[in-house]
Amino acid sequence: MSLSRPGVLAALNGLSHLDDPLRRQLYEHVIESDGPVSREQAAVAASIGRTLAAYHLDKLAEAGLLTVSYQRPAGRGGPGAGRPAKLYTRAAQEISVSVPPRDYELLARLLVASVEQDASGAVRQAVNNAAHEAGRSAGAETGGDVIGALRNCGYLPHDDDGRIKLRNCPFHLVAEDHRDVVCGLNLRLVEGVIAGCGHVHAHAELDPDAGRCCVVVHDVQPSPRRRGQRRPR
Repeated sequence: MSLSRPGVLAALNGLSHLDDPLRRQLYEHVIESDGPVSREQAAVAASIGRTLAAYHLDKLAEAGLLTVSYQRPAGRGGPGAGRPAKLYTRAAQEISVSVPPRDYELLARLLVASVEQDASGAVRQAVNNAAHEAGRSAGAETGGDVIGALRNCGYLPHDDDGRIKLRNCPFHLVAEDHRDVVCGLNLRLVEGVIAGCGHVHAHAELDPDAGRCCVVVHDVQPSPRRRGQRRPR
């Protein structure tokens, strides 16, 4: 893969936009929001003016990092309702660049295909066990912080009425063609995170829905450290 290929150049251009701290702050606010974000909302979140927020949001959209839509405020329509508000959401496409060029997606697809071709189920079990152990290690490193551990694993978790939902799947490109294997791996990885964090009452389940990861976490209680207990030495 050459760095001069159009796709690679586009990815490099997109990532370069996140080098600016303010632009990165606005991007993170949008991708971590539950719904589309307006220019006014982004400006308030970043403590800047609406015009400056609009400029940076549009640059992120031009780079393919955000998606733009238009919508009138609820309850307003017809003549005299004004122009629809410009809204921003996380782009569905992924951007990945490695120097020198690497193709880890191809490797992942080959490994997943090997899992699917193993009629004995031994390879799938080994992969799921490895995913659980990786999740357990990630959970242990955060001292009981499930949200932090999930972030470290590449998810975008958020609390939805007591349930933790994951706005993205770190393995989305591979999951599109190998959903059964990847969803099972996701489940075991998240179960490992819960175990590593020591949340004995929490549990993860497969609950697929559009626009997010297939796994949902239930009954996560504050970690012992958050309740004021000292961490054992």
